[in-house]
Amino acid sequence: MDQASQLRNIIKAQSSPTGTPARVITVTSGKGGVGKSNMAINLAIQFRKKGQRVIILDADFGLANIEIMFGAVPKHNLSDLIYQNKNIRDIITWGPMEVGFISGGSGIAGLSNLSREYLIYIIKNLQELDTIADVIIIDTGAGISGAVLEFLVASGEVILVTTPEPTSITDSYSLLKALLRHPRFREEDTKVKMAANRVDHISEGQILYNKLNTVVSRYLKLNLSYLGAIPQDSQLNQAVMQQLPVSLKSPNAKSSVAFEKMAANLMNQSENQTFNKRGMAAFFSHIIRNRKDVQDNAF
Repeated sequence: MDQASQLRNIIKAQSSPTGTPARVITVTSGKGGVGKSNMAINLAIQFRKKGQRVIILDADFGLANIEIMFGAVPKHNLSDLIYQNKNIRDIITWGPMEVGFISGGSGIAGLSNLSREYLIYIIKNLQELDTIADVIIIDTGAGISGAVLEFLVASGEVILVTTPEPTSITDSYSLLKALLRHPRFREEDTKVKMAANRVDHISEGQILYNKLNTVVSRYLKLNLSYLGAIPQDSQLNQAVMQQLPVSLKSPNAKSSVAFEKMAANLMNQSENQTFNKRGMAAFFSHIIRNRKDVQDNAF
């Protein structure tokens, strides 16, 4: 059996204690500074409060927003799994409420240069995440770089964080346009949901969605759904300054209540709809398909 066949079999055999792979949710934005990392970590906390096991993968290269908000510096990152023979449990940092955190570092970019033997080793380790977590939240970089688009294409669910700023709306549209042009994007495999952030009133979130969805529907023909809104909140700002998720520091703050509702919406969608739960092994295998030799072997 060749290496590509082995990898296909590994991915097909992935399983968790419940017999299903983890739910992978990718949080992204068209521009920086819109509160994307805050969205990722507070949704993770709210999922934990609802009994879900959660791991965050920080794929925002060059920035350390998640670890800053965790108030902890990870000893290892994904590069150590690839190059230092660490296993997947070695590189997880446990934060508040036992939310797991993995720093991507430069390891994700390095995946495209590995031999098939090493890829199989990495995929086997990533497969173990499905036994550790029910939900894996990926915090990408902002913008329309090739690396960001690869994450979005590989994910079954994408949360697009947008604020009322005109530049944020324009950049969100540009990101969706670039995503649709990606050769491996399939709308039936990737559901995109817009989350409004920093709105003056919750109702403003629906208005913001309507603005973006009008042009997306007309020119891109993409089915963009609305997830909810997070209002401007001084208590959230105070929590960020203290390197704490507002969902823990001030659980009754209006932003915390909004994060709780958004997480509940996501869980209700999971119960009422069938999502493509690929798990982390299949997620990363999807990313590395852009390697020519991998494509040639159709794995």
